Amino acid sequence: MDNIFSLEGKKGLVVGIANNKSIAYGCAAAMRKQGADLAITYLNDKAEKFVRPIAEELEAKLFLPLDVSVEGQLETVFEAVEKTWGKLDFLLHSIAFAPKEDLHGRIVDCSAAGFALAMDISCHSFIRMSKLAEPLMPDGGSLMTVSYYGGRKVVENYNLMGPVKAALEMSVKYMASELGPKGIRVNAISPGPLKTRAASGIAGFDDLLEQAAKRAPQHQLVDIDDCGAVAAFLAGDGSKTITGTTLFVDAGYHIIG
Repeated sequence: MDNIFSLEGKKGLVVGIANNKSIAYGCAAAMRKQGADLAITYLNDKAEKFVRPIAEELEAKLFLPLDVSVEGQLETVFEAVEKTWGKLDFLLHSIAFAPKEDLHGRIVDCSAAGFALAMDISCHSFIRMSKLAEPLMPDGGSLMTVSYYGGRKVVENYNLMGPVKAALEMSVKYMASELGPKGIRVNAISPGPLKTRAASGIAGFDDLLEQAAKRAPQHQLVDIDDCGAVAAFLAGDGSKTITGTTLFVDAGYHIIG
């Protein structure tokens, strides 16, 4: 029997690595360990020095700049993927952003511009990537994004990102319905709270970590390797009938009211 957990021969694009603490890094490392060939992006010149050693470590076949707010950059990435591989088997989208003044304030006080920017970068960019990935997946594939519990329940200080993640998870469901006939599955991974650069922008985050460890049924926190194991599974053939869902990687925290 073939190893349904192997990613040998599969080609994947990973978007969102900022450093070796990133969720996207944990996912990319697990995927590479299972044999996948990777294309990795970095945000800008400032970020490149942190991400390039990771791309080299993971033997990335492509290493490209990608700021989804810069017109044309996303299309350039997919053109490079098509030219290099002619196909794409999986995509991991792990980017989110909200202006600090909007993230740290009440929802009712957030600006229209801040809301729109957070939604564009954190949610609509996944939709755009999926549209570009679709023609590169004639035999099916796996589209993955990263969500958080705060998109389902109110989490103190998560603020603007709550409705943004809610929109992201619902987009997953609709895209799964639309792309399912082509064998393209769409899922979200929802980790419990863990220390990343992005999470450091949330007020009171250390308290959130402590409470999560206390309340989760397994009484522990998760890490990027836990997220990576799930992402590698979703990228492979073992998950070929799993689509339109959010997989929680949180030691059971999401079941606690």
